[in-house]
Amino acid sequence: MLKEFSQTIHTSLISAQDIQLFQAGTHRKIYEKLGAHLMTHEGTNGTYFAVWAPNAKEVAVIGNFNEWKTNGYELYPRWDHSGIWEGFIPNINKGTIYKYSIKSNNGRTVLKGDPYGKRWEHPPSTASIVWDFDYQWQDKKWLSNRKKRGQKPQPYSAYEVHLESWRKKEDGSVMNYEEIAQTLVPYVLEMGFTHVEFMPIMEYPYSPSWGYQITGYYAASSRFGNPEGLMHLIDQFHQANIGVILDWVPSHFPTDAHGLADFDGTHLYDHEDPRKGFHPDWKSAIFNYGRHEVRSFLISNAIYWCDKFHVDGLRVDAVASMLYLDYSREDGDWIPNEYGGNENTEAIAFIKLFNEAVSNEYPDIVTIAEESTSWSGVTRPASEGGLGFGQKWMMGWMHDTLKFLKEDPINRKFHHDTITFSQVYAYSEKFMLPLSHDEVVHGKCSLLYKMPGDEWQKFANLRMMYTYMYTHPGSKLLFMGGEFAQSSEWNFKTQLDWHLLQYPLHKGVQQLIKDLNTLYKADKALYENQFSADGFEWIDYSDRDNSVIVYSRKGKKKSAPLVVICNFTPVPRNDYEIGILRSGEWQLALNSDDKKYGGSGHLELNNFKSKKKKLHGQKNILCLNLPPLSVLILKQK
Repeated sequence: MLKEFSQTIHTSLISAQDIQLFQAGTHRKIYEKLGAHLMTHEGTNGTYFAVWAPNAKEVAVIGNFNEWKTNGYELYPRWDHSGIWEGFIPNINKGTIYKYSIKSNNGRTVLKGDPYGKRWEHPPSTASIVWDFDYQWQDKKWLSNRKKRGQKPQPYSAYEVHLESWRKKEDGSVMNYEEIAQTLVPYVLEMGFTHVEFMPIMEYPYSPSWGYQITGYYAASSRFGNPEGLMHLIDQFHQANIGVILDWVPSHFPTDAHGLADFDGTHLYDHEDPRKGFHPDWKSAIFNYGRHEVRSFLISNAIYWCDKFHVDGLRVDAVASMLYLDYSREDGDWIPNEYGGNENTEAIAFIKLFNEAVSNEYPDIVTIAEESTSWSGVTRPASEGGLGFGQKWMMGWMHDTLKFLKEDPINRKFHHDTITFSQVYAYSEKFMLPLSHDEVVHGKCSLLYKMPGDEWQKFANLRMMYTYMYTHPGSKLLFMGGEFAQSSEWNFKTQLDWHLLQYPLHKGVQQLIKDLNTLYKADKALYENQFSADGFEWIDYSDRDNSVIVYSRKGKKKSAPLVVICNFTPVPRNDYEIGILRSGEWQLALNSDDKKYGGSGHLELNNFKSKKKKLHGQKNILCLNLPPLSVLILKQK
């Protein structure tokens, strides 16, 4: 029973259809109804609040406007038994700090931030803030071009960024969104990346989580300013013709007292049984994907970032942990599904609904799965029995490539199949090749120091790996710092080691990444068929004794092919013959051993003429001097 002295006015923004969709798990924009919304009611300004708390006996809004007292601003329960509490509170304006005081039917009282709150206080403070957006977008041209491109073949070269540690101010403090825009946008543009991918920027309470433990799913992190600041940052990227991908975490959430855990005094958003509701790796709660209202919360959240923040893609974190009930669990610590298997049928259904919703609302946006197993059909449309993602991280390629290159070059001939194996499955999904933050933390060392040999060989190996990556089928992702060969592991507490760019070898790697991005975007042979076997052809994969592989990359019919030669040893291979697809003159498109990149400059010629000779199933050959630890990219003149 609502207390008589409540100053809340009983009104609603929620229709019967909203309730029907919300309870069916198919509402795509429930954020327009739940949460805090500034409005005018009968001539009085104030805020309408609505919160889902079905196991609550009483819900009140508390905050700095009433000295955090739990009486006087109680919400009304809806008559339709939806579990939603709502009401209009006069004179609650933009910027008001608030929480929900929820008295549960089980006698507990909890104080919670707003699950749909558009803004939160700066951590360690934990309240939500009444907010509406005030921003004029200037990216109409970008959105129009994005729509025209749709699902047409296009290059994807993503620069993965952790905003807290990319750059810091001189005093060591974090830059705000506007300051980040002034430095990061021109840098990504200069480097030639097509996209930037932000590690989670939704509100998170604990910096060492890197953003992967989210409490405010609908709020841009206040560490960097207000939501309009993030809009400005994304807008600036769009005006520079650079897409923005956000990391999105529907796999788990933290158990902080102000967050989603035990929201109305019960396990509302997660499972009560820890065998389904608690993640042993991250010590966090797992969403109850079988609960329809939770599905609506998550699907609407995905749409929200596309709708309100104009993002161009969502990279979904830890998909494997969602798909398998026994993920990272011992026998007896998990519950089989209704068929006795280990597949999480509820999560699978949710993932398909999510991808269908995003695809229907924004067909020109890509969803990317971080999925580390051999689950079939991750990027197959849901209508055809797949999960419906647009791309999937090719974890096997990453592991095999790093494993192969860690070997001393003298031993690589014994591991030749490791570097060629990716072609066995490269077209089973639409793959993105990731060299992400996960590979340069927790004692794994930097990419540079994964490479064997002396200093010169480490850099040569790294340049060789990057060039091999850009010529391998699939889209690309590189974590910040990798582009200039950061020598130390990534440390989220400090900025990148930008001082290294004063040294020629580091500067050379940076120049190589610029040139690789330029070539990747300019030559259709590298991206038109990047998800299809039509875009790749082996010329020779069998020369294990010399640790050399040769292949071609091909675009559509009118595009000239590229020929790629990888020499994985520090031994120059003079007068090395390869069969080629077409006769005539060929020129060097890129040489990872070029002096401008810090290479040896062993190859002095830039143009080569074919000779008539049968080799590798071809009628013509090129005779080349292969530089040490190098990749050559040739194109017909």
